[in-house]
Amino acid sequence: MTLKARIGERIMEDIIQQNKLVSNSKWKILVLDKLSVRIMSACCKMKDVIDEGITLVEDLSKSRQPMPTFEVIYFITPTKDSVESVIADFVVDRKYKYVHIYFTDSCPESLFKSIGQNKVTKYIKTLKEVNIAFLPYESQVFSLDCQESFEAIYSPSHLTKREKVLERIAEQLSTVCATLGEYPSIRYRHEGENSMILAQILQNKLNAFKADNPTMGEGPDKARSQLIIVDRGFDPVSVLLHELTYQAMVQDLLPIENDVYKYENQQQQGLPVKQVLLDEDDDLWVSLRHEHIAVVSQKVTTHLKNFAREKRMGGSEKTTMRDLSNMLKKMPQYQKELSKYSTHLHMAEDCMKHYSERVDKLCKVEQDLAMGNDTMGNPIKDPMKNVVHILLDSDIFASDKIRIILLYIVLRGGIQESALDKLIQHARISPGDEASIRNLNLLGVNIVQKDSNKKSGGPKLNRLEYEATYQLSRWTPLLKDVMLMTIEDKLDPKIFPFLSGRGAASSKTGARSARYQWHEKKGPSEYKSGPRLFVFVIGGMTCSEMRAAYEVTNQMRAKNQKWEVLLGSTGCVNPVSFLEDVARLTQAVKFE
Repeated sequence: MTLKARIGERIMEDIIQQNKLVSNSKWKILVLDKLSVRIMSACCKMKDVIDEGITLVEDLSKSRQPMPTFEVIYFITPTKDSVESVIADFVVDRKYKYVHIYFTDSCPESLFKSIGQNKVTKYIKTLKEVNIAFLPYESQVFSLDCQESFEAIYSPSHLTKREKVLERIAEQLSTVCATLGEYPSIRYRHEGENSMILAQILQNKLNAFKADNPTMGEGPDKARSQLIIVDRGFDPVSVLLHELTYQAMVQDLLPIENDVYKYENQQQQGLPVKQVLLDEDDDLWVSLRHEHIAVVSQKVTTHLKNFAREKRMGGSEKTTMRDLSNMLKKMPQYQKELSKYSTHLHMAEDCMKHYSERVDKLCKVEQDLAMGNDTMGNPIKDPMKNVVHILLDSDIFASDKIRIILLYIVLRGGIQESALDKLIQHARISPGDEASIRNLNLLGVNIVQKDSNKKSGGPKLNRLEYEATYQLSRWTPLLKDVMLMTIEDKLDPKIFPFLSGRGAASSKTGARSARYQWHEKKGPSEYKSGPRLFVFVIGGMTCSEMRAAYEVTNQMRAKNQKWEVLLGSTGCVNPVSFLEDVARLTQAVKFE
């Protein structure tokens, strides 16, 4: 059962259906806040929710009409803002008949007291913590949906708030483990202070869950599960490169907002702009998202031809947008399916347009800088030669020049102040954009060489070797190495130590835990429960790192090993949003 499916089942069983047992009211209102609305949207279908007696779903932060004859279910995060909004619903008039509150995770004592001291307490029938404080972004990817924490963790202006934010992250992250019944051994990046602090706080949270539920993490397979914490500074390269796989290009080059792609129908002018949500309900997106862009259009066309042949729709060998439009007119009953093919043909063409116009000239230079050698495997002796012509090109975006400059600096392990000034001058980087270069040192990346004394003596990760299918896609994220090395018990404990008192269990495959027998009812197609490897990135995860989680899991299953890799982070980042976040670290922006 995928992470999304598991959370969807938990929400329906532990909130919606369970509430029917404690209340005779046939219809109820469901009120959600910022995080819970995203969790519900990702995991539950509206039809299923309505079928269980929910007549209306509303946003806690917006003005709502009083409905004093209906009972209300609040599914909210235990934050001051959300709790105060609930209290406000009952200060003047009674907005709802009775109240059922389900917190995403552990509610602080102060907020419990606040509820108890207000009028709302007279109407409360249910008050529970369901321990689902994360967003199942994909089947093997989760987000804590708190990218705003980046500033509190890395900005020198917010040092006093850092531990409080890490405490909240640990609270949310612990609910991932609790939901999956895992009590993993925790490891952290030795050079990352934030990683160590988060690891310690998280261990305390998991210990509390374990005390309440001693069977958590039991069984030979579960005893082998591990959770590794890294910070974004561990691998700056993967968030700077122009990736050429489909999902990464879409997120990097196209104006995607909240995973929604918008485009105009060029065959039928005058129609409204089409909006498509890129999620796992689209099986074509799932099958293509990790493919190299070179084969995406071809594979969409093949899928479309097979569909047309299966439905006996005819069509030429060259399947174009015009062919799609003609098919749609002939057989409108297949509008949903044909619209899906149209979306991906549009999107792939959109990516290729951006690639040919501006990205093509950057990729070879970026890959050479990332790898430290050329396509023949020869070391880059003078990387500055590769860089200068890019910086002097007035047609190249400032953000792309910044990415090239940072890749050069990372390759060199930091450069002299005078050399950095020259690069910024050649590239004509504005003072505002310059901050996104210099501030990367706040993530532990050496930018100016005088900083190199800070953390230069530790052991380095020995890279694994991969066979590259495409010369412009030679780089592999460091996290893929970490994932493979962990599963094979080869990850250096000096670089990624275990928290004291915990260690890796034997990696020999044993009998399956009886606690997980319930999975069998899901049918033979589901994988049996095995050990899990959680990798958590403080500061944002990239599409290439998400892809690595699937690649390593599939690689293990091909060897008949049951390992599942789950990647999580404070949020998902693309290169442009990442550079904007980095630039803001030295701006006086208030963090809530």
